Amino acid sequence: MTPFLVGAVAFIFVFGAAAGGMLLRARLQDHHLSPDSRELIKLATAIIGTLSAIALGLLIASAKRSFDEAGTELRTSAAHVVLLDRTMAQYGPETKPLRVALRQSLETRLNELKDEREGLLHEGLDVEPIQIGLRHLVPANDGQRWLQARALQLSGQISEMRWQRPETETGGFPGIFIIILVFWLALLFASFGLLSPGNATVVVTLLGSALSVTAALVLIIDMDHPYLGFIRVSDLPLQLALARLGQP
Repeated sequence: MTPFLVGAVAFIFVFGAAAGGMLLRARLQDHHLSPDSRELIKLATAIIGTLSAIALGLLIASAKRSFDEAGTELRTSAAHVVLLDRTMAQYGPETKPLRVALRQSLETRLNELKDEREGLLHEGLDVEPIQIGLRHLVPANDGQRWLQARALQLSGQISEMRWQRPETETGGFPGIFIIILVFWLALLFASFGLLSPGNATVVVTLLGSALSVTAALVLIIDMDHPYLGFIRVSDLPLQLALARLGQP
């Protein structure tokens, strides 16, 4: 399910619970909402509200960590690409075809990022052909041997990030966690509707509150998929890396 679909379903349950609470209030006898009953409802509401706040805090922390890690990985990958290009440049003219292939691979990756905005996940920067070419190089001295080993190390780090990223994107929050959180929010808003008078001001307030809470849930889930979501990491590091490739 997409974040917006989850948000829409959550909004229906949350605001529907508030409306149900208001309808129930109109049909209950007065003794059901006595001062003692209200105090108990408020106490239960406080417990549920605290649990919901803790759960939302955990989701925010997890989503922010995923987003920050994706940004760090993208910047690190861009830096490794530039370092790999400079290492091959220092090796000698034999690596010119590999440097061209590296540039083409990065251009392909940037084009793939545009596709991922449409929800199509790709595997990332492919440097395996470059690794094959590096292994076939025949160093003429110790300096070239060191540069070959360094280039293979950098390309291996880039390849590792490539295969880690799809595993990250296929994760996400457990569905049962989201269901329980929405259930808590629905109970919370049901109690709001039960204790509130049925006038237009209350309805608009509950509507705005339900929209705010579910919108926050949408943003949190969306941020947990930093390459596919509406809120995505910037591809600027890769663009800057592309501008630096091929320099003598």
